[in-house]
Amino acid sequence: MKDENFLNENNARHMWHPMAHPGAMQQHPPRIIKTAEGSKITDRDGNTVVDGVGGLWCVNVGYSCDPIKKAIADQVQVLPYYSAFGGTTNEPAIELSYELREMFAPDGMGRAFFTSGGSDAVETALRLARQYHKVKGQPQRTKFLSLKKGYHGTHFGGASVNGNNRFRINYEPLMPGCFHLPTPYAYRNPFDETDPQKLGDLCVKAAIDEIEFQGPNTIACFIMEPIQGAGGVIVPPAHYMPAMRALCDQHGILMIADEVICGFGRTGDWSGSRHWGVQPDMMTMAKGITSGYFPFGACMISEAVAEVFETGDAELASIWHGYTYSAHPVGAAAALACIRESQRLRLPELAAPRGTQLFDGLRALQSKYPVIGDVRGGHGLMTAVELVSDADAKTPASPQAMKTAFEAAYASGAMVRIGGNNLLMSPPLVIAQAEVTTLIDAIEAAVSAL
Repeated sequence: MKDENFLNENNARHMWHPMAHPGAMQQHPPRIIKTAEGSKITDRDGNTVVDGVGGLWCVNVGYSCDPIKKAIADQVQVLPYYSAFGGTTNEPAIELSYELREMFAPDGMGRAFFTSGGSDAVETALRLARQYHKVKGQPQRTKFLSLKKGYHGTHFGGASVNGNNRFRINYEPLMPGCFHLPTPYAYRNPFDETDPQKLGDLCVKAAIDEIEFQGPNTIACFIMEPIQGAGGVIVPPAHYMPAMRALCDQHGILMIADEVICGFGRTGDWSGSRHWGVQPDMMTMAKGITSGYFPFGACMISEAVAEVFETGDAELASIWHGYTYSAHPVGAAAALACIRESQRLRLPELAAPRGTQLFDGLRALQSKYPVIGDVRGGHGLMTAVELVSDADAKTPASPQAMKTAFEAAYASGAMVRIGGNNLLMSPPLVIAQAEVTTLIDAIEAAVSAL
């Protein structure tokens, strides 16, 4: 490794960072994170803080999981890579497909298609949704429905169904045939409705209207996050996802649950779908499947959808889709170790009380600081604090104010993430009670600085 002078001099000079302006990164180089342990990270300047972001919604088991590290090291020695395209496979991938089927059988899942991450998994699900209807003799079903404020990755398919314009505008025109429904976001919505039950009903009615307008027999699928993550931890009312499941069933529309953030314990259940009592047709997964230790993802397919493919026409139902790193043996080994450790630790049982602690602590701050417009969470360990400059008008806090809050939180011992005018938190699910207190205190320091 090069010395400190080299790293500081070349920081952001030759590497473009995701979700950032290249010039700004050069003018204000990002922090260099050097080490991590448990729920804490340490930067190159020696500052150790609680990682309120969990890497990027993903380091569920924390940074010191020796079983995953060992599984990766051992697999590299035996078989570092081989293709899983038709004709060859590998042992860890076979075992992982079985474990995932067992783990998500309560969600109706029966098959796994392995990918390199969440965006790949979403792309896979969208393509399979269109193909499913072709196999069934309904090739006109090509349209996609999704929610405003939703986030489904950065591939063209995922970006096209994304419901946040900052991930869209600079890349338009995107895919045709993608239509966005209002999301049950009680703090901001076009209905000016704050009651969650009524808002959920209104959003379902809007979905019915859009389906009727588009023509039900033209729609391939509806995709949603059980709890929207990057959009601001928007928690739907409990009846919303079941109502949308019933609506999809009524019209023969597939439901895709994007579980990339919600899966593997973050909501206080093994899946966000299970949290709301819903069985989707497909589930996209990544992040918590290896806790970020290796880039890996999966598109899970229900037994009913799988049967259509497996008994379908040899040409129409063949999967002419895949990635070089699909079913990567090292990634599969990492996922197996991560799943077993997640189950041993009973991660959902850890996420639920710590999530309640974080949510309640931040709600208490809301009553003290008018700059906090809204606090969302309370379902596992994913929480957002929405900052405003005018509480009555709900005017979003400025980018400079958000940066000030971010820096104040870090100086007070916690890394958080800026998402628009939200401070987003998704710490490791193994975070300790005292570390959650540190996170709450850091948010108080952040809002006090505005």
